[in-house]
Amino acid sequence: MSSSIGALQIADWRRRVFGLYGGVRQLSVRKPSAGHELWRSGRDELFAGHPASPLLPDDRAAFTGLTIAAYDPDWRFEVEVHRTEEPLRMKVETGTDGVVPFDLVGTVRLPYIGSLDVWRLASYGGGLFLPLKDGLAGKSGGTYGGGRYLLDTIKGADLGPGVGDDSLILDFNFAYNPSCAYDPMWACPLPQAGNIVTVDIPVGELYTPRG
Repeated sequence: MSSSIGALQIADWRRRVFGLYGGVRQLSVRKPSAGHELWRSGRDELFAGHPASPLLPDDRAAFTGLTIAAYDPDWRFEVEVHRTEEPLRMKVETGTDGVVPFDLVGTVRLPYIGSLDVWRLASYGGGLFLPLKDGLAGKSGGTYGGGRYLLDTIKGADLGPGVGDDSLILDFNFAYNPSCAYDPMWACPLPQAGNIVTVDIPVGELYTPRG
C-alpha cells in the first residue's frame, strides 16, 4: 500500500469515527445505552471491514466482534474541568511519530475513581485528550495493559460537553483500546501518572491478548 493511499484510508476512517460519535451523542441525550449499542456495532463494522482497521490480517480473518462490557449507567458522569493554575507540558515518545507534546488543561474528579488529568495536544489541530489506565490493566479478562482512551477529540472520540461551563460528559462505557493494542506498528501515547488509577473499571472495551 502506498503512503498516499494509506493516508486517504486513514482520513476516511476518522471521517467515519466522527460520524459515529455524532450519532452516539444524539442517541445518548435520551438513552445512553442506545448510544452505546450504536458505538459498539459501528466499531465492529469498522474493525471488520475498513481498510484502515488496526487489526492484523490473521486477526481480521477470525474477527467476530470487539469484547465490550454491557452498558452500566453508574459509570457515566458529567464533570467540571478544574483548570490548572500552573502550565505543565507532557512529552510522550511514540516511536514512529516522535515526541508528541501535550499541555495540561486541568483535572476532573470522579466518584469511585479519583482525579484524572485532561490534556490538550500542543501541536497542529489541538484537541482534548484523556487516556486512562485502571486496576484491571494487564489482568486476564481485564483491560489493555497499556491503558485505554476515554476522550480524543482530534480523532472524533468525544461525547460532548455537559450543561455547565467547563464541563464534559465522561462515560467509561465508551473507553476504548488504542490502535497499538492490535498492531504494534501504530504509535500510541499512553497514560502517564495523572491518568493511572488503582480502581477496577470493568466497563468499556476489554482486552484479550493475541495468540
